[in-house]
Amino acid sequence: MKPDLREALKQRVLVGDGAMGTYLYQRGLPVGISYEELNLLKPEVIADVHRRYYKAGARFIETNTFSATREKLSKFGLEQEVEAINRAGVELARRAVGQDAYIIGAVGSIRAGKRKNIRTSQVKQDLLQQIGSLLEAGVDGIVLETFYDLEELLIALRTVRSLDSLPVVCQFATEGSGSTHDGVPLQEAFRRLQDAGADVIGFNCRSGPIGILRTMEKIDPPENTPFSVFPNAGIPDYVDGVYTYAATPEYFAENAVKFADRGARIIGGCCGTTPEHIEAISRALAGYVPGTPAGKAEPLPSESSPVRERSLTVVAGSGEKKPPEERGPNLVDLVKQRPTVIVELDPPRDLDITKFLEGAETLKQAHADALTMADNSLAMTRMSNMPLGFLLRERVGIRPLLHIACRDRNLIGTQSHLMGLHALGIDHVLSVTGDPARFGDLPGSSSVYDLTSFEMIRMIKQLNEGIAFSGKPLKRKANFVVGGALNPNVKHLDKAIQRMERKIEAGVDYIMTQPIYDPALFGRLHEATRHLDVPIFVGIMPLMSEGNAVYLHNEVPGIQLSDEVRSRMAGLKGEEGRAMGVRIAKELIDEALKYFNGLYLMTPMMFYGMTAELTEYVWVKSGRRDFHLYPFSK
Repeated sequence: MKPDLREALKQRVLVGDGAMGTYLYQRGLPVGISYEELNLLKPEVIADVHRRYYKAGARFIETNTFSATREKLSKFGLEQEVEAINRAGVELARRAVGQDAYIIGAVGSIRAGKRKNIRTSQVKQDLLQQIGSLLEAGVDGIVLETFYDLEELLIALRTVRSLDSLPVVCQFATEGSGSTHDGVPLQEAFRRLQDAGADVIGFNCRSGPIGILRTMEKIDPPENTPFSVFPNAGIPDYVDGVYTYAATPEYFAENAVKFADRGARIIGGCCGTTPEHIEAISRALAGYVPGTPAGKAEPLPSESSPVRERSLTVVAGSGEKKPPEERGPNLVDLVKQRPTVIVELDPPRDLDITKFLEGAETLKQAHADALTMADNSLAMTRMSNMPLGFLLRERVGIRPLLHIACRDRNLIGTQSHLMGLHALGIDHVLSVTGDPARFGDLPGSSSVYDLTSFEMIRMIKQLNEGIAFSGKPLKRKANFVVGGALNPNVKHLDKAIQRMERKIEAGVDYIMTQPIYDPALFGRLHEATRHLDVPIFVGIMPLMSEGNAVYLHNEVPGIQLSDEVRSRMAGLKGEEGRAMGVRIAKELIDEALKYFNGLYLMTPMMFYGMTAELTEYVWVKSGRRDFHLYPFSK
């Protein structure tokens, strides 16, 4: 009978298994399915993977249950199969390998990726269900792996300890830093995990061997608590539709002894590793006797090495700290004090920005408080609003407000885009879902929708805390002022308000509405939202002609014109139509100012003279005389 896992680790280094998901992919199974469901659908395939790793020398065998929680399985409609999938995972591993192997129940992070804001109560409930199923099936221990935040890992560890005293391995995903993604120094995180009952603490995923070795150098393992390491096989490459990993089995063999010398007592592999990698590790560690003091091996190149120093070039003066820019109050502050005007000006659909900049200058002279630019609205391709926003700040000297559509960027692209905006000093944004790509001018393009507008709002506010989408600290905090959209032109206004309340709960700072053409709607909207303290910028867009009115009313989502407005525009076009459109818009402004300080004027077809006239009209109606009271400073 094999000894308890804790006792075994005092005597020898235990070889762990390798990847499950990427190995199944390499064997021809597609991306995008639930690999955990294969415990039920293709048990012989999963059992064969376990047998291959066991034959390669692995004696620490993880069950195929990494993503077998209710939250993650619900993506595939499998939330009712949590217990069955976890039990099957244990039974398959037990039958596939020898009795000298330890069957370890694998449990992954629930909050990783865009699930960051799942309630703690739900995380606890999901972990309790999965871990309970694994324990009932008879595992020899639990491995909590690929966790980014100490908080969630402690929740998982305490869940195990509330149910059983079996050995628990706790592993962070690391990128070579000295802290967890939620900013806790690893030395402190290790201590807190040990105090909470962890038997082994270590790292897996995200990094190859060198990244994990560097991380291990930065910390000392708590007394009587060994390391565990499961590195990736390097960084994946994507060539001709196939993912490949560069790290060879021989490379893993070389690093296995280095891991052991630094105190690792469980050594296996994560993404990209195969039975060949595990066999190489097993051969390298054959006959290895624990006892080399951790951290005494030859150090790796680090931040203090000459190579690293030569790679960093500091420009003269760049190390000096600049005082923060004086930008004056943001739009939320302004609208609480006085009428405030945001004007939308569409980016060009070609490469000529002359008219755009002329319009921006005209609107600045009209004293618009900000210019806002859509993000390929109606899925029509336009120039990126990021560089145009920078030009507005630097050349025109007016505040830019950029829309960000969920449609066009994945999680990586969205965070990268926001980080770029922060670097440019563009801090006002509006989160929108975005119209589906197939309805635009490039119908063959794909809609991404990695995020909903609610999730984007939460994640932008997370950047304001200095935390990346992944949970990794960003060294500095962003200062975004985040807006959300509201369509009040609906039959059931109360439902639209409920949706808006969800955005406020997600962290939105202000609301911008679709254009309103019914004067009575301003009063109804005010009454329906008076319990909220988030300012609303009500939308007003001057009409240009009868044809324009017909098109907006019948073909543009979220816009409805009253019968009275359509009858007034009937038969009008050209200058006559634009004049009537401005007249109607002024009447709408008169009504809107009774209830709201925030106005969102939309420029139709680059006729910026219309919105400039309306902006000046707001100042006349509001009695504002001193336009230097709240200057916008570049």
